[in-house]
Amino acid sequence: MTKHKRRIEGFTLIELMITVAIVSILATIAYPSYAEYMRKTRRAEGRTAMMELLQQQERYMTQNNTYLAIATAGDSAVAFKTFSGDSRGSAAYWLGARACPSQTINNCVQVFGVPKYYTDPSITELTVTSTGVKSCTGNNTSVCWK
Repeated sequence: MTKHKRRIEGFTLIELMITVAIVSILATIAYPSYAEYMRKTRRAEGRTAMMELLQQQERYMTQNNTYLAIATAGDSAVAFKTFSGDSRGSAAYWLGARACPSQTINNCVQVFGVPKYYTDPSITELTVTSTGVKSCTGNNTSVCWK
C-alpha cells in the first residue's frame, strides 16, 4: 500500500500578511494625494460657479442699474443660482453677493463662495469683485485661484 501525500493549496499566513502590508503602504501614500485632488476639483467647481454668478450679476446690473445683494450664502429666495454643482444637496460651495469693501452695491459687487459639505483646510472663503479683484481667506491663500 502506497501513501499519497496530500498537497495543500492556498496562501500561507505570511504571504497574506505581506500582501496586506503592501496594500496598506500603497493606500497610505495614495490617499493624501487623492484627497488633495478632490479639494482642487471642488475649488475649481466653486470658482466656476462664482464666475457664473458674477455674469448673472452683470446682466442684472444692465437691466436694473444696480447689483443684487445676496446676504446669505446658498440663499434660495433669489432668482440666481447660489450654489455650485448640479444640486443644492451636493454643492461644494454656497455663493452670495455683497457690496465691495468701501463701496455701494450700486457701484461694485463682491461675489463670495463658502465651502459646504466638505472641509478645506486651506480656504474659508473665495471672493471675486465686479472690477476683477480675486482673493480669498484661509490658511493657505496661494492656492485660491490656481
